Amino acid sequence: MTFAQPDVAKGLEAARRLAAELEAEHPDETGSLRKGVVDMFTVRRLAVGGALARTLTNTNCIESMISIARRSTGRVTRWKDGSMKKRWIAAGILEAERSFRRDRGHTDMKLLVAALHRQTTPAGDTPAEHDQAAA
Repeated sequence: MTFAQPDVAKGLEAARRLAAELEAEHPDETGSLRKGVVDMFTVRRLAVGGALARTLTNTNCIESMISIARRSTGRVTRWKDGSMKKRWIAAGILEAERSFRRDRGHTDMKLLVAALHRQTTPAGDTPAEHDQAAA
């Protein structure tokens, strides 16, 4: 429930309490949690909801791709060098690409883009001003 919390402040506080509880038994994982806890609530902070928020707040799609790439490279027993590893992993990712589907909530992507634009564009800075500055 910690990461499903719609209120960012309450979610951050719950995540920090969870980290404190886990500290003794899992210090490395707790360190990772503390480093990324603010980023975990980015989707909530941007006020993205519904199916798109559920898609963006889990790792299922990346884990699936990694699993397929791992399966593709699993039979290689002798790696010549890092370049060979990169080629095989790229081939595995291309294989995984065949199973990619549209994310649930993809129709709300324009809401995410607008929210990102609001967060990254200073007040009064408009695209027209960018065009004039570039001229």
